[in-house]
Amino acid sequence: MANTPAQWGATIRKVRKSLGVTQKNLALTSGTGLRFIIDLEKGKETCQLGKTLRVMQTLGIKITLTPPPSASSATNKE
Repeated sequence: MANTPAQWGATIRKVRKSLGVTQKNLALTSGTGLRFIIDLEKGKETCQLGKTLRVMQTLGIKITLTPPPSASSATNKE
């Protein structure tokens, strides 16, 4: 499970390369800039979440959010 910006960046880079997509083409298809893709893959901690999610969606990467057990039981009571 990727929990740090560096791990997210490494996963994004790995998937991008496995798909044979250049950083420039990923930037174009995801509506971001090349500099953003470079920074994202390097694990820059200040990359915008919305753009990061858009890049991940472009690559077909899915994220699953799992609340802690106490939050799950509280949600079920509502």
